[in-house]
Amino acid sequence: MNETNELAFKQPAFAEFLGIKILHVSADRVTAELPMRGDLNNRFDIMHGGAIMALADNLGGTATSANLKPGQSTTTIESKTNFFAAIPIGDTARAECTPLHRGRTTMVWQTRITRGDGKLCALVTQTQLVMTREKKA
Repeated sequence: MNETNELAFKQPAFAEFLGIKILHVSADRVTAELPMRGDLNNRFDIMHGGAIMALADNLGGTATSANLKPGQSTTTIESKTNFFAAIPIGDTARAECTPLHRGRTTMVWQTRITRGDGKLCALVTQTQLVMTREKKA
């Protein structure tokens, strides 16, 4: 795969469990959708904040993976979420993750999550640590 790391295309089982559908992956942008269904709701029949945060976290990890060099891996070390509007059952969360910083040891990503009518639901900023895997002897 040209400039995009193959790891970015291999999604973890948790993403599949949630129902995240990756739409686009490049070194500069990752987009995805998450349909809102009853098993992702909170007590008010809107998408649980944890599901929204998990969507953004998955995209930040995917975006970082698209920028890793061979022998590197990543983990989230910080995440901040602001919530603005609810996503009701039957709607779809749409997410776009773009870089704020891509450094040698950390990358910072911003994920905008909107609902079907285009209204901003959440804005997530997260920091990913870039680690070099030790070679096994």
